[in-house]
Amino acid sequence: MTAFSLIARDTLRQLRARLGFALWMITRTEGENWIVLEAEDHGYGIPPRSVFRWTDSFCSRMVQGLGPQIAPDAVAIPEYASAPIGKYTSIGAYIGIPLFGPNGSLFGTLCAIDPQPQPEAIAAELPFIELAASMLSALLAGEFALAELARKNERLLTEVETDELTGLHNRRGWNRLLSIENERCRTFGHPAGIVIIDLDGMKQVNDRDGHAEGDKLIRLTAAILRLSPRKEDIVARLGGDEFGMLLMEANEVECNTIAERLRISLTQAGIFASLGLASRDPTAGLIEAWERADSLMYMEKRGRSQSRGARDLFSLSEALGAETAALIQDS
Repeated sequence: MTAFSLIARDTLRQLRARLGFALWMITRTEGENWIVLEAEDHGYGIPPRSVFRWTDSFCSRMVQGLGPQIAPDAVAIPEYASAPIGKYTSIGAYIGIPLFGPNGSLFGTLCAIDPQPQPEAIAAELPFIELAASMLSALLAGEFALAELARKNERLLTEVETDELTGLHNRRGWNRLLSIENERCRTFGHPAGIVIIDLDGMKQVNDRDGHAEGDKLIRLTAAILRLSPRKEDIVARLGGDEFGMLLMEANEVECNTIAERLRISLTQAGIFASLGLASRDPTAGLIEAWERADSLMYMEKRGRSQSRGARDLFSLSEALGAETAALIQDS
Protein backbone atom coordinates (compact mmCIF):
# COMPACT_ATOMS: atom_id res chain seq x y z
CA MET A 1 0.00 0.00 0.00
CA THR A 2 1.37 3.42 -0.96
CA ALA A 3 1.76 6.44 1.32
CA PHE A 4 -0.96 8.15 -0.68
CA SER A 5 -3.44 5.34 0.06
CA LEU A 6 -2.64 5.34 3.77
CA ILE A 7 -2.88 9.10 4.17
CA ALA A 8 -5.94 9.32 1.94
CA ARG A 9 -7.81 6.79 4.04
CA ASP A 10 -6.83 8.52 7.28
CA THR A 11 -7.89 11.89 5.84
CA LEU A 12 -11.33 10.54 4.93
CA ARG A 13 -11.76 9.07 8.42
CA GLN A 14 -10.81 12.41 10.03
CA LEU A 15 -13.20 14.35 7.79
CA ARG A 16 -15.98 11.90 8.56
CA ALA A 17 -15.31 12.24 12.31
CA ARG A 18 -15.39 16.05 12.12
CA LEU A 19 -18.18 16.69 9.62
CA GLY A 20 -20.27 13.54 9.46
CA PHE A 21 -21.67 12.69 6.00
CA ALA A 22 -22.42 9.10 5.03
CA LEU A 23 -19.84 8.87 2.23
CA TRP A 24 -16.46 10.50 1.74
CA MET A 25 -14.48 9.76 -1.41
CA ILE A 26 -11.26 10.53 -3.22
CA THR A 27 -11.91 10.21 -6.93
CA ARG A 28 -10.07 10.30 -10.24
CA THR A 29 -11.57 11.65 -13.44
CA GLU A 30 -10.30 10.01 -16.61
CA GLY A 31 -12.14 10.75 -19.84
CA GLU A 32 -15.77 9.79 -19.30
CA ASN A 33 -14.93 7.75 -16.20
CA TRP A 34 -15.23 8.97 -12.63
CA ILE A 35 -13.29 6.44 -10.56
CA VAL A 36 -13.53 6.02 -6.79
CA LEU A 37 -9.97 5.53 -5.50
CA GLU A 38 -10.70 5.57 -1.76
CA ALA A 39 -13.98 5.65 0.15
CA GLU A 40 -15.16 6.04 3.74
CA ASP A 41 -18.66 4.63 3.30
CA HIS A 42 -21.38 4.44 5.93
CA GLY A 43 -24.53 3.57 4.04
CA TYR A 44 -24.20 4.05 0.28
CA GLY A 45 -22.45 0.76 -0.53
CA ILE A 46 -19.89 2.30 -2.89
CA PRO A 47 -16.51 0.54 -2.57
CA PRO A 48 -13.17 1.70 -4.00
CA ARG A 49 -12.72 0.98 -7.75
CA SER A 50 -16.37 1.84 -8.41
CA VAL A 51 -16.74 3.68 -11.72
CA PHE A 52 -19.38 6.23 -12.62
CA ARG A 53 -19.91 8.60 -15.52
CA TRP A 54 -18.05 11.86 -14.85
CA THR A 55 -20.62 14.10 -16.53
CA ASP A 56 -23.38 12.60 -14.38
CA SER A 57 -21.76 13.77 -11.15
CA PHE A 58 -22.16 16.83 -8.96
CA CYS A 59 -18.37 17.16 -9.05
CA SER A 60 -18.31 17.76 -12.82
CA ARG A 61 -20.62 20.71 -12.29
CA MET A 62 -18.67 21.95 -9.26
CA VAL A 63 -15.34 22.13 -11.14
CA GLN A 64 -17.06 24.14 -13.88
CA GLY A 65 -18.23 26.64 -11.27
CA LEU A 66 -21.89 25.76 -11.82
CA GLY A 67 -22.48 24.87 -8.18
CA PRO A 68 -20.91 25.60 -4.77
CA GLN A 69 -18.22 23.44 -3.19
CA ILE A 70 -20.41 22.99 -0.14
CA ALA A 71 -24.16 22.55 -0.64
CA PRO A 72 -25.93 21.87 2.70
CA ASP A 73 -29.17 21.42 0.73
CA ALA A 74 -28.10 19.99 -2.63
CA VAL A 75 -31.65 19.84 -4.01
CA ALA A 76 -31.85 23.63 -3.71
CA ILE A 77 -29.04 24.02 -6.27
CA PRO A 78 -30.57 23.68 -9.78
CA GLU A 79 -27.40 22.31 -11.40
CA TYR A 80 -27.09 19.64 -8.72
CA ALA A 81 -30.79 18.84 -8.66
CA SER A 82 -30.69 18.12 -12.41
CA ALA A 83 -27.53 15.96 -12.30
CA PRO A 84 -28.25 12.40 -13.50
CA ILE A 85 -26.47 10.83 -10.51
CA GLY A 86 -29.22 12.17 -8.25
CA LYS A 87 -31.77 10.00 -10.03
CA TYR A 88 -30.24 6.74 -8.73
CA THR A 89 -28.48 7.96 -5.57
CA SER A 90 -30.12 9.97 -2.80
CA ILE A 91 -28.05 13.12 -2.21
CA GLY A 92 -29.36 15.64 0.28
CA ALA A 93 -26.03 17.41 0.98
CA TYR A 94 -22.78 17.66 -0.98
CA ILE A 95 -19.14 18.69 -0.51
CA GLY A 96 -16.63 18.73 -3.35
CA ILE A 97 -13.10 20.13 -3.72
CA PRO A 98 -10.90 19.68 -6.82
CA LEU A 99 -7.65 17.70 -6.59
CA PHE A 100 -4.84 18.58 -8.97
CA GLY A 101 -2.02 16.56 -10.49
CA PRO A 102 1.64 17.63 -10.62
CA ASN A 103 1.17 19.58 -13.87
CA GLY A 104 -1.76 21.54 -12.46
CA SER A 105 -4.41 19.65 -14.41
CA LEU A 106 -7.53 18.28 -12.75
CA PHE A 107 -6.86 14.88 -11.17
CA GLY A 108 -10.18 14.29 -9.44
CA THR A 109 -12.01 15.40 -6.34
CA LEU A 110 -12.25 15.10 -2.59
CA CYS A 111 -15.99 14.87 -2.05
CA ALA A 112 -18.75 13.83 0.34
CA ILE A 113 -22.47 13.17 0.11
CA ASP A 114 -25.24 12.46 2.59
CA PRO A 115 -28.86 11.46 1.95
CA GLN A 116 -30.10 14.19 4.28
CA PRO A 117 -29.64 17.98 4.06
CA GLN A 118 -27.08 19.29 6.56
CA PRO A 119 -26.90 22.45 8.69
CA GLU A 120 -25.85 25.62 6.89
CA ALA A 121 -23.02 25.94 9.42
CA ILE A 122 -20.96 23.35 7.57
CA ALA A 123 -20.17 26.02 4.95
CA ALA A 124 -17.77 27.52 7.52
CA GLU A 125 -15.67 24.34 7.28
CA LEU A 126 -14.61 25.10 3.70
CA PRO A 127 -11.06 26.33 4.62
CA PHE A 128 -10.40 23.13 6.57
CA ILE A 129 -11.60 20.90 3.72
CA GLU A 130 -9.60 22.92 1.18
CA LEU A 131 -6.52 22.44 3.35
CA ALA A 132 -7.07 18.68 3.29
CA ALA A 133 -7.48 18.79 -0.49
CA SER A 134 -4.29 20.85 -0.89
CA MET A 135 -2.40 18.34 1.21
CA LEU A 136 -3.67 15.47 -0.94
CA SER A 137 -2.77 17.32 -4.16
CA ALA A 138 0.77 17.94 -2.86
CA LEU A 139 1.04 14.30 -1.86
CA LEU A 140 -0.07 13.27 -5.34
CA ALA A 141 2.66 15.41 -6.90
CA GLY A 142 5.27 13.80 -4.66
CA GLU A 143 3.98 10.28 -5.33
CA PHE A 144 3.97 10.86 -9.09
CA ALA A 145 7.58 12.11 -8.96
CA LEU A 146 8.61 9.08 -6.91
CA ALA A 147 6.75 6.78 -9.30
CA GLU A 148 8.62 8.23 -12.27
CA LEU A 149 11.93 7.82 -10.45
CA ALA A 150 11.01 4.25 -9.55
CA ARG A 151 10.20 3.49 -13.17
CA LYS A 152 13.63 4.71 -14.22
CA ASN A 153 15.28 2.58 -11.53
CA GLU A 154 13.21 -0.41 -12.59
CA ARG A 155 14.60 -0.11 -16.09
CA LEU A 156 18.15 -0.04 -14.74
CA LEU A 157 17.60 -3.27 -12.85
CA THR A 158 16.49 -5.35 -15.81
CA GLU A 159 19.74 -6.93 -16.96
CA VAL A 160 18.57 -10.40 -15.94
CA GLU A 161 15.20 -9.58 -17.43
CA THR A 162 16.46 -8.77 -20.93
CA ASP A 163 15.92 -10.98 -23.97
CA GLU A 164 19.32 -11.71 -25.53
CA LEU A 165 18.10 -11.89 -29.12
CA THR A 166 16.17 -8.61 -29.19
CA GLY A 167 17.37 -6.54 -26.23
CA LEU A 168 13.75 -6.17 -25.09
CA HIS A 169 12.39 -7.17 -21.69
CA ASN A 170 11.92 -10.91 -21.41
CA ARG A 171 8.89 -12.64 -19.87
CA ARG A 172 10.29 -12.31 -16.35
CA GLY A 173 10.82 -8.57 -16.75
CA TRP A 174 7.38 -8.16 -18.29
CA ASN A 175 5.69 -9.96 -15.39
CA ARG A 176 7.47 -7.87 -12.76
CA LEU A 177 6.89 -4.51 -14.41
CA LEU A 178 3.27 -5.36 -15.19
CA SER A 179 2.66 -6.21 -11.53
CA ILE A 180 4.22 -2.95 -10.35
CA GLU A 181 2.28 -0.82 -12.83
CA ASN A 182 -0.94 -2.66 -12.02
CA GLU A 183 -0.63 -1.56 -8.38
CA ARG A 184 -0.04 2.05 -9.45
CA CYS A 185 -3.11 1.92 -11.66
CA ARG A 186 -5.20 0.59 -8.77
CA THR A 187 -3.94 3.33 -6.45
CA PHE A 188 -4.17 6.33 -8.74
CA GLY A 189 -6.72 5.21 -11.33
CA HIS A 190 -4.26 5.58 -14.21
CA PRO A 191 -5.53 4.41 -17.60
CA ALA A 192 -3.36 1.88 -19.41
CA GLY A 193 -3.48 -0.59 -22.27
CA ILE A 194 -1.94 -3.87 -23.39
CA VAL A 195 -1.03 -4.76 -26.97
CA ILE A 196 -0.11 -8.36 -27.82
CA ILE A 197 1.65 -9.01 -31.14
CA ASP A 198 2.24 -12.45 -32.64
CA LEU A 199 4.01 -12.94 -35.97
CA ASP A 200 2.11 -14.79 -38.69
CA GLY A 201 3.81 -17.58 -40.64
CA MET A 202 6.89 -17.78 -38.43
CA LYS A 203 7.06 -21.58 -38.72
CA GLN A 204 7.02 -21.37 -42.51
CA VAL A 205 9.89 -18.86 -42.45
CA ASN A 206 11.96 -21.14 -40.23
CA ASP A 207 11.15 -24.23 -42.32
CA ARG A 208 11.74 -22.52 -45.67
CA ASP A 209 14.62 -20.14 -44.93
CA GLY A 210 16.15 -21.48 -41.73
CA HIS A 211 16.16 -20.30 -38.12
CA ALA A 212 18.78 -17.62 -38.82
CA GLU A 213 16.28 -15.84 -41.09
CA GLY A 214 13.60 -16.34 -38.47
CA ASP A 215 15.85 -14.66 -35.90
CA LYS A 216 16.38 -11.74 -38.28
CA LEU A 217 12.61 -11.34 -38.57
CA ILE A 218 12.23 -11.35 -34.79
CA ARG A 219 14.99 -8.74 -34.38
CA LEU A 220 13.42 -6.53 -37.07
CA THR A 221 10.05 -6.77 -35.34
CA ALA A 222 11.65 -5.85 -32.02
CA ALA A 223 13.33 -2.81 -33.59
CA ILE A 224 9.99 -1.58 -34.95
CA LEU A 225 8.24 -2.14 -31.62
CA ARG A 226 11.01 -0.31 -29.77
CA LEU A 227 10.56 2.76 -31.99
CA SER A 228 6.77 2.76 -31.99
CA PRO A 229 5.74 3.37 -28.35
CA ARG A 230 6.36 6.43 -26.22
CA LYS A 231 9.46 6.44 -24.01
CA GLU A 232 7.45 5.54 -20.90
CA ASP A 233 5.92 2.41 -22.43
CA ILE A 234 7.24 -1.12 -21.92
CA VAL A 235 8.01 -3.54 -24.75
CA ALA A 236 8.82 -7.21 -24.15
CA ARG A 237 9.40 -10.43 -26.04
CA LEU A 238 7.09 -12.82 -24.25
CA GLY A 239 8.45 -15.91 -25.97
CA GLY A 240 9.03 -17.27 -29.46
CA ASP A 241 7.47 -14.82 -31.90
CA GLU A 242 5.09 -13.19 -29.40
CA PHE A 243 5.60 -9.65 -28.09
CA GLY A 244 3.80 -7.47 -25.56
CA MET A 245 3.49 -3.71 -25.10
CA LEU A 246 2.31 -2.00 -21.90
CA LEU A 247 0.98 1.46 -22.73
CA MET A 248 1.19 3.43 -19.49
CA GLU A 249 -1.20 6.27 -18.62
CA ALA A 250 -2.75 5.96 -22.09
CA ASN A 251 -6.51 6.27 -22.44
CA GLU A 252 -8.56 4.19 -24.87
CA VAL A 253 -8.22 6.65 -27.75
CA GLU A 254 -4.43 6.88 -27.29
CA CYS A 255 -4.15 3.08 -27.09
CA ASN A 256 -6.08 2.65 -30.34
CA THR A 257 -3.91 5.27 -32.05
CA ILE A 258 -0.66 3.63 -30.92
CA ALA A 259 -1.86 0.16 -31.96
CA GLU A 260 -2.91 1.39 -35.40
CA ARG A 261 0.43 3.13 -35.96
CA LEU A 262 2.18 -0.04 -34.90
CA ARG A 263 0.14 -2.12 -37.34
CA ILE A 264 1.02 0.28 -40.16
CA SER A 265 4.74 0.24 -39.27
CA LEU A 266 4.84 -3.56 -39.30
CA THR A 267 2.97 -3.77 -42.60
CA GLN A 268 5.27 -1.21 -44.23
CA ALA A 269 8.25 -3.35 -43.14
CA GLY A 270 6.69 -6.41 -44.77
CA ILE A 271 5.97 -8.06 -41.42
CA PHE A 272 2.67 -9.89 -41.09
CA ALA A 273 1.38 -10.10 -37.52
CA SER A 274 -1.82 -10.52 -35.53
CA LEU A 275 -2.54 -7.86 -32.88
CA GLY A 276 -4.79 -7.75 -29.85
CA LEU A 277 -5.44 -4.55 -27.86
CA ALA A 278 -7.25 -4.14 -24.54
CA SER A 279 -7.53 -1.07 -22.33
CA ARG A 280 -7.46 -1.46 -18.56
CA ASP A 281 -10.91 -1.75 -17.03
CA PRO A 282 -10.89 0.38 -13.84
CA THR A 283 -12.88 -2.35 -12.07
CA ALA A 284 -10.36 -5.06 -13.02
CA GLY A 285 -6.65 -4.72 -13.75
CA LEU A 286 -3.77 -5.12 -16.17
CA ILE A 287 -3.66 -8.93 -15.90
CA GLU A 288 -7.25 -9.06 -17.10
CA ALA A 289 -6.41 -6.60 -19.89
CA TRP A 290 -3.49 -8.84 -20.91
CA GLU A 291 -5.81 -11.85 -21.07
CA ARG A 292 -8.31 -9.94 -23.22
CA ALA A 293 -5.60 -8.63 -25.54
CA ASP A 294 -4.17 -12.14 -25.91
CA SER A 295 -7.61 -13.54 -26.69
CA LEU A 296 -8.29 -10.83 -29.29
CA MET A 297 -4.91 -11.49 -30.90
CA TYR A 298 -5.71 -15.19 -31.28
CA MET A 299 -9.16 -14.37 -32.67
CA GLU A 300 -7.51 -12.25 -35.35
CA LYS A 301 -4.95 -14.97 -36.07
CA ARG A 302 -7.65 -17.64 -36.41
CA GLY A 303 -9.64 -15.39 -38.72
CA ARG A 304 -6.64 -14.88 -40.95
CA SER A 305 -5.83 -18.59 -40.91
CA GLN A 306 -9.39 -19.50 -41.91
CA SER A 307 -9.31 -16.87 -44.64
CA ARG A 308 -6.05 -18.26 -46.00
CA GLY A 309 -7.46 -21.79 -45.76
CA ALA A 310 -10.51 -20.80 -47.76
CA ARG A 311 -8.32 -19.18 -50.43
CA ASP A 312 -6.09 -22.28 -50.60
CA LEU A 313 -9.16 -24.52 -50.88
CA PHE A 314 -10.53 -22.36 -53.69
CA SER A 315 -7.19 -22.50 -55.52
CA LEU A 316 -7.08 -26.29 -55.09
CA SER A 317 -10.63 -26.58 -56.39
CA GLU A 318 -9.73 -24.51 -59.43
CA ALA A 319 -6.66 -26.66 -60.06
CA LEU A 320 -8.61 -29.90 -59.73
CA GLY A 321 -11.34 -28.56 -61.97
CA ALA A 322 -8.81 -27.67 -64.65
CA GLU A 323 -7.13 -31.06 -64.33
CA THR A 324 -10.49 -32.86 -64.61
CA ALA A 325 -11.41 -30.84 -67.70
CA ALA A 326 -8.08 -31.72 -69.28
CA LEU A 327 -8.61 -35.41 -68.59
CA ILE A 328 -12.08 -35.30 -70.13
CA GLN A 329 -10.75 -33.54 -73.18
CA ASP A 330 -7.91 -36.09 -73.57
CA SER A 331 -10.36 -38.96 -73.32
